[in-house]
Amino acid sequence: MHQTTGQIPEPRSTDELDVSIVLPCYNEEASVGLCVTEAYEALRSAGLSGEVVVVDNNCTDASADVARAAGARVVPEAVPGYGAAIRAGIRAALGTVVVMADADCTYPLDRVAELVRPVLAGETQLCLGSRLSAATRHSMPFLHRFVGTPTLTLLVRQGGGYSGLTDSQSGFRAFGRQAIGDLALRSTGMEFASEMLLRASQAGWSVRELPLGYRERVGESKLSTWRDGGRHLRLIMKLTPHQLLWLPGLAATALAALLFVAGIVAPGGVDVGSTTWQPVFFASICLVLGVTASLAAAVVGFHLPSSSASVRHRFRVVGHPRFAATVAGAGLAAAGAGLVLDGALMLAWLFGHGGTSLRLTLAGLGQGLILTGAILAVFALLYRLLLDLRDVPRLDAPTGAVMAESGTERTGVAA
Repeated sequence: MHQTTGQIPEPRSTDELDVSIVLPCYNEEASVGLCVTEAYEALRSAGLSGEVVVVDNNCTDASADVARAAGARVVPEAVPGYGAAIRAGIRAALGTVVVMADADCTYPLDRVAELVRPVLAGETQLCLGSRLSAATRHSMPFLHRFVGTPTLTLLVRQGGGYSGLTDSQSGFRAFGRQAIGDLALRSTGMEFASEMLLRASQAGWSVRELPLGYRERVGESKLSTWRDGGRHLRLIMKLTPHQLLWLPGLAATALAALLFVAGIVAPGGVDVGSTTWQPVFFASICLVLGVTASLAAAVVGFHLPSSSASVRHRFRVVGHPRFAATVAGAGLAAAGAGLVLDGALMLAWLFGHGGTSLRLTLAGLGQGLILTGAILAVFALLYRLLLDLRDVPRLDAPTGAVMAESGTERTGVAA
């Protein structure tokens, strides 16, 4: 018996279903019925018991009635947003495995069995249907296909340690209904897709990706390119903040090296139109910023509680007992090399051997080494101090608190 919109449906059977297909829906009257029919046909063909749950996310058209007429259970979700709708559908689902898709005909629901089988068989905990190999200019806008999705996928791949991930934004996914609750997903918008993958990585889930295709949508798209993209970036940086620093830091360090080489090869500068550019000055800035950002990213990535095992492994050097000492030593060595280089240039100038363009590049390199070395040394000192302070009792502990000191316990007395 179908439920009416606004009520949470009761289970139709005490027997657990194999699959629940969850379709978030906001004004998809022209397509939702087709999706429900296609989904049920796919389940029957595969011999899977299942249901289709359509989440009415404040529809103002006849989507709910169309979905119900096609055989779906319709559940309401007043909180607007893709993530909120998916979460409501998962809560209402009865199946052992939940499949999430869209109600706009873009995902090939006739291939549900391929997505579900690896999860039902226990071969993987999360299975994704990749879209990009089948995407066209009609099914996916140019900016999404070649800029937005690849950029977000790169960030999710790096943050979650997914070496082969190609489409982190696919909304065609299968996962265990009971297990998904352990991820404590909270996103209400389109960033839900990124959060699921990052949380799954942190929980040590296995993830499989299958190229299942993608079709042109029916009806008008509800995506907001810049708003939804911004929400994704904020979510990714919140869960994996080291990424804001790691790749840019490495890029800046590499650029600094190239600019110093360019300064040595062309000590007179690089001609840019009618202007001569000396790359050495910018090279010093890049060196300082790049090394500092990379080091900070490694420390944050290793110590952040939400970091995945693969991220901690990547930055495992931070956990070595001599990490701080090594950084301090590298800093002192870099600063020493810079001072020696600047000292040699000073002596050359005093004895009348200055003035060549190459010495300008060498002076810039020396300056960059001194600044970078000083930052590394100070960073190592503060890092070591912060580690030591973790074991120091707080002075603002409540009066009467029991404190351990020198192997004995005493009652704290307020000053």
